[in-house]
Amino acid sequence: MLLWLLHHFRPFLEQLELLTSGDSRVFLTGRIALASLTSFVAALLLGPVLIGWLKGRFRERIASDSERLNELHAEKQSTPTMGGLFICAAILIAAFLCGDLSSPYTLSGIGIVATFGGLGAWDDWVKLSSKQNGLKVRQKFVVQWLLAFGFAAALYVTHREVPQGLSLVIPIGGAAIPLGIAFVAWAAFVLVGSSNGVNLTDGLDGLASGCMVFAGGAFTALTYLAGHKEMAEYLAIPYVAGCGELAVVMGAMVGAMLGFLWFNCYPAQVFMGDAGSLPIGALLGLAALAARQEILLVIVGGVFVAETLSVIAQVGWFKLTGTRVLACSPLHNHFLFKGDHEIKIVTRFWITSALLAVLAIASLKIQ
Repeated sequence: MLLWLLHHFRPFLEQLELLTSGDSRVFLTGRIALASLTSFVAALLLGPVLIGWLKGRFRERIASDSERLNELHAEKQSTPTMGGLFICAAILIAAFLCGDLSSPYTLSGIGIVATFGGLGAWDDWVKLSSKQNGLKVRQKFVVQWLLAFGFAAALYVTHREVPQGLSLVIPIGGAAIPLGIAFVAWAAFVLVGSSNGVNLTDGLDGLASGCMVFAGGAFTALTYLAGHKEMAEYLAIPYVAGCGELAVVMGAMVGAMLGFLWFNCYPAQVFMGDAGSLPIGALLGLAALAARQEILLVIVGGVFVAETLSVIAQVGWFKLTGTRVLACSPLHNHFLFKGDHEIKIVTRFWITSALLAVLAIASLKIQ
């Protein structure tokens, strides 16, 4: 909508262009900032309304397989969940208002928020309306992979003509491994892995939402830089024309996470549920794929990677030896079992996420 207005005020913009720099007719940096602010305000306004609505319908049920974990989280019983609904709504509002709806990157971002958000809401609804612990793992994975392959195929079509668009780029040294049609399977894996990584991290008040502010901020910058020809050449990273439009959606996500964190910080008034964690995780994966920076995703999302690996290690080691590597997985629960306060754990994970984001951006100039 905003871009449409900008195009229809072209004579005025041509005069304004003399006083500005860069691609002023689309005002990309301005739209990124405005998208962040819009989604933040939308989340703040929608929050109280939806939290009130969720209180009467969708309350968290503390029923894990660990009795001790249930005791530690007893005070969270009946906290409203599915707060991801207003996260997604805030992102979509900002994206429609500030994004270029003719851009395949914008449309993919919007599509991922809507579809993965719908899957997450379905999973939450099953968990809260029955005695099941959500959808069966196989059901959930099948739908995730189907969605991921759809978006991966769309990205493959967009990137076929982009130099290194279908290659796995190594940030340090600039080496590239051509993937060809295998890009589709690789992209689907990144989307599903990133989505589930954030989902596993969402276990303490403000943990996933706070870490996503830093990770999302880093990829807002990376998608913007990838779409800026001069900056991409200066940093020796792949130039992906139009990728900057995804930075508008990513900026909207950062704003929405800040707005959600207003209600999700300790003690949480609402949890995001799968309705929030699945779409924002997949959106982070999409940003990495669009900017050709999947390797940096491992660094930026280091907290999510560590949480995922902790679950894999715990399950794998227990099956092999019958003993546990951690007191409880995912990793944040291990520290909770060791007696650390929830606020301390979350704050330290935020610090780690912030440092990893800085490290990833700084590594762009290491050649």
